Amino acid sequence: QLQASGGGLVQRGESLRLSCAASGSIFSIDDMGWYRQAPGKQRELVARISSGGRTNYADAVKGRFTVSRDNAKNTVYLQMDSLKPEDTAVYYCNARIQYNPLMSAYAYWGQGTQVTVFS
Repeated sequence: QLQASGGGLVQRGESLRLSCAASGSIFSIDDMGWYRQAPGKQRELVARISSGGRTNYADAVKGRFTVSRDNAKNTVYLQMDSLKPEDTAVYYCNARIQYNPLMSAYAYWGQGTQVTVFS
């Protein structure tokens, strides 16, 4: 139900933009966001955005990454600027989606997209 795209191999200082679209007959989407997992490390929050547009970021990416969403397209974006080698990880999108108005929203994960930054 979540399809991520936009990863790649870039040099230090360059930019990438990740996209993640939710599909299906969606009633509503609450928070959307991005997490990442580097080799040998736990998955960590990168950035999240509420349905109302409130954002929060990991300290490591503040000032460099920007999360946004297009509610009409059920899509969340992550603009990553001034990339560093330590940003190298698999990036996963996450969203709390309510498909049925009579049921609760559930958290869904995208398939992950690799971001590699070399010096």
